[in-house]
Amino acid sequence: MALTPRRRRAVTGLAAVAATLAAAVPLPAAPAAAAIRDGVTFYTPRPDHGAVTQIARLTATGHFRQAAQLIEMVRTPQAVWVTGGSGHALTQSVKAEVSRAAGKKTLPVLVAYNIPFRDCSQYSAGGAASVADYQAWIDAFAAGIGNREAAVLLEPDGLGIIPWYTTINGSQEWCQPAEADPATAAADRFAMLNYAVDALAALPRTSVYLDGTHSAWLGVGDIADRLVKAGVDRADGFFLNVSNYETTERQLKFGSWIAKCVYYGTAGPEWARGHFDWCASQYYPADPADFSTWVRTDAWYAENVGDVPADRLAHFVVDTSRNGQGPWTAPAGVTWPDPQTWCNPPDRGLGLRPTTATGEPLADAFLWVKTPGQSDGQCDRGTGTGHDPARGGIADPAAGAWFPEQALELVTYANPPLR
Repeated sequence: MALTPRRRRAVTGLAAVAATLAAAVPLPAAPAAAAIRDGVTFYTPRPDHGAVTQIARLTATGHFRQAAQLIEMVRTPQAVWVTGGSGHALTQSVKAEVSRAAGKKTLPVLVAYNIPFRDCSQYSAGGAASVADYQAWIDAFAAGIGNREAAVLLEPDGLGIIPWYTTINGSQEWCQPAEADPATAAADRFAMLNYAVDALAALPRTSVYLDGTHSAWLGVGDIADRLVKAGVDRADGFFLNVSNYETTERQLKFGSWIAKCVYYGTAGPEWARGHFDWCASQYYPADPADFSTWVRTDAWYAENVGDVPADRLAHFVVDTSRNGQGPWTAPAGVTWPDPQTWCNPPDRGLGLRPTTATGEPLADAFLWVKTPGQSDGQCDRGTGTGHDPARGGIADPAAGAWFPEQALELVTYANPPLR
């Protein structure tokens, strides 16, 4: 594996992190280079027990085609989510997974998902109890990887939802848990992510990516600013669309803009340093509802950033596990308080298969990060009933539990189709 610019950097300490966060104007970010090897085969973990049970049931009842499609789905490379544990037991479980991947000559994609106030205590609540606990967890996680090859996606939602955070536009983050100290919670989040980036980047064959949200969430400047504060200059880049349904086409645009905005605000003209809020986005001059207008934002970056070589920009990966049909829109005329378009939307399909052949120089890979077939949570569209009106009033399974109905939809509406 080529030595990337971030690997040539000495690992920074927490004092340096604090100084960076305190600075009024961020220092220029050094460029990242792709660390996932071109043409690599990704690791396929053991299937969810719910998938095995569903396949057996379909086979026993003569639904052979559906069973075959689910078999193809679970045999497709997918990420391994690491969501808890501690100490030696955590190290051994991570070590076992990366060792299995190495034995198959494949690259494991590991999702580190244990930061305090994870998902702001919503459907995927949990995480470490303190900064110190999280740092110890990261150390044990990294020890499990060791010298093995791995790609780590660091804390989905970790930058999209920050407790007690004031955004680049001066607005207060909605996530305000009573248990978190308003004076330190946001700074703690950035300190923990910086610590994790450095611990993982110090491993000789590990690539690490930070949360870049997706094109229907944060604006380009907002997420670029957060990525810089989290240490993206020392990582291999960021990830997009994890556990969501936005189209790959839009993520490729969005990702390239984020990379160029990071460059603009850290290594661009002197007068632009720190001004991520000046970056064009999917919201302006583009219209988020009209993809044909996104060329306006392309034009802004062409004029203000220019043609920067790919090896001087942050790279990214895209979760394509469930975006084959794109995002869901609630039916016209519904009166649900919150459509929760991200939560178990019906009739979605598997997307592009995992590959490094993305056709885009900044996109290192398309990955299946969210395990297809696992529930997003017990969605009730804001009704407070615990039942999902978008699915006929059933009680959706808890987050991470197997959802047989959704699994069948994913294989039925897969794009490209399954065999």
